[in-house]
Amino acid sequence: MGSALAAALAILIGASAGYGTEKMPAAKAGEIGSPGGQIAFLREKNVWIMDATGGHQMKVCEVLNGDGRLSWAPDNKRIAFTRSGRVNLQGPDNLGGNHKVYDIFIAYVDSAVNGNTNFWYRITDGIGSRDPEWSADGATMLYYKDMNANYVNAFLPNYQVCTMSPPESGSEQLLRKDWQTMSEFFIAPTMNAGGDVVFVHMTATSQGGFKQKGLAKLNRNSFMASLADVAKQSDRTANFVAPAWSPDGKWIACIHNSMTDPGVYVLAADFSEQYLVFAPPPATSLYTIAPSFSPDSKWLTFSTRDGSVWICDITGNGARRLTGPGTDSAPAWSKQAAN
Repeated sequence: MGSALAAALAILIGASAGYGTEKMPAAKAGEIGSPGGQIAFLREKNVWIMDATGGHQMKVCEVLNGDGRLSWAPDNKRIAFTRSGRVNLQGPDNLGGNHKVYDIFIAYVDSAVNGNTNFWYRITDGIGSRDPEWSADGATMLYYKDMNANYVNAFLPNYQVCTMSPPESGSEQLLRKDWQTMSEFFIAPTMNAGGDVVFVHMTATSQGGFKQKGLAKLNRNSFMASLADVAKQSDRTANFVAPAWSPDGKWIACIHNSMTDPGVYVLAADFSEQYLVFAPPPATSLYTIAPSFSPDSKWLTFSTRDGSVWICDITGNGARRLTGPGTDSAPAWSKQAAN
């Protein structure tokens, strides 16, 4: 009996040891050339840009509180980014606490080229909006928002996926119409050209908080699907967070947020396939900010917590550090290879 049990355990260990380590076959990836375009990133919480080799680095705007995902406009001249602040409540009888607040801004590359790094434009003002993504056609901005952010005594956040069309109009639309009664939330959305939105599904915990469960996908026009249907998807993609669609719509890049199998992955559009792109080096870990595809969908850029920006092709080859170690994070590839 003891030997049989040992053999069974050996089989299980052997099966699990290779979990999540398969690389994308070259035939499936297609021809991979040299990376092009520009990459925006945060350095010391300011917005910077560089080319895909790490050269021609330039500060775009000096905000000192950039925080989270960046996104280029299709014209390669504007960059959407998040700035963060903090609310500190010191109420009577020792009630209170503090939480971060956010809004979305736009930086202008031409302004920096002309020597002005102190110009930007605010597009949200509810102190809860973050992690913008510009649509490929420039018509829509996608992001998520804490609807409770402006309540300093709110016990928990209420995260909702929003769009703004056009992106600088202030015309905000919440995709869930039942948001005021929801007890589960969707964060970190990304959308393809067909309106399919992939997001992280958050569920309640027994301690009264929330946890990130996995990824799910709904079309923006059918976002009122049942939470049970969403849960079926996020069960299949447990521990995957920070998604980003490829420009060609074939792949979803994301982070596997696990102590045992961390890495940058690409998933098939229907979640049926998963391929490891990059495992972090020893003694460091990945920022759980969405990776970003190159304009041709063949390369990814992402950051590690030692303050470095990396690139790697989708087959897991050609990985190289472009910046750092230092204070760099949240890289985002331009939507065009060149201006």
